[in-house]
Parts: sequence; C-alpha cells; structure tokens
Amino acid sequence: MATVTSTTVAIPSFTGLKANANKVSAIAKVSNSTSQLPRLGVRASLKDVGVAVIATAASAVLASNAMAIEVLLGGDDGSLAFVPNSFSVSPGEKIVFKNNAGFPHNVVFDEDEIPSGVDATKISMSEEDLLNGPGETYTVTLDAKGTYKFYCSPHQGAGMAGNVTVN
Repeated sequence: MATVTSTTVAIPSFTGLKANANKVSAIAKVSNSTSQLPRLGVRASLKDVGVAVIATAASAVLASNAMAIEVLLGGDDGSLAFVPNSFSVSPGEKIVFKNNAGFPHNVVFDEDEIPSGVDATKISMSEEDLLNGPGETYTVTLDAKGTYKFYCSPHQGAGMAGNVTVN
C-alpha cells in the first residue's frame, strides 16, 4: 500500500494593505427598453482573491504529492532491507527511497531485471553514490509497465533487494 506524503503550505498575510487599495470591483449594468433593472455588483478584496489563488495552488501541490510511495532504506529494527521490499505503483507515480537505518545505502536497478527498453542507468543511483545521513532521499518515477528489481549495492550480499511492479 502506498504511503501518502504531504507538504505544508504557508499562506502569506495581506493585513498590511491599505483599506482602499485592496478592493477589486466589477459592476455590470443591465438595461431594458421599458425599465431600468438594478445594478448588479461583485466585490472581492485582494486578500480574498489571494487566499483563493493560494488555496487552489496548495490543493494542486497536495494532489501531486498524493501520488507517491515512500520506501525506507533499512528497517526500524536495524535490518538491512527495503521496507516494503515488494510493492506496486501506477505509471508515473513517484517512489521516494528514504534513508532510515543501517546506512549508507543506494538504489540500483538491475539492468537484466527491468522491462525491455528501459535504461537502468537513468533510473538508478550510481553504485558509488550513497545516501549517508538519516532522512536523505532518492526519488524515481517509472513509466514503463513491468517488474523492476533493485538492490542496495553496499548490502546486496546481505540480501538487501526488492522489486516494484508498474501496472
């Protein structure tokens, strides 16, 4: 099951604006040949408009983050493992590999165990490149459907390997 990550969005304050400078008005006048209808008015402050724009942007950011799975590098118990070590994602879903315990770690996709036509070097970390600190991450997005096998090169001999199915 995918883990949903979220982002905090700060909404700026508009309290310092002058009272007369923060209004946007649009007035429509509708007329009839026999009678005059009342004017229709719409008023919104810049603060209201700004909050609406920021809320819409925040929704878009949160929606994009909802399409991500987090995989821990090293178990909470100190085991040399990917947690989870087998999972499924949709094409284009982000996979965030996050250093947890027993590091240094990296993520290398096995060139013989990925879908045909996928370049392992474009989705893998270099075997020499390592995540050395707690919380460091490596993010990858897989588009081609199929099964991908991956490993941590420093701990491959200890069985630190996993697979992801893109369906």
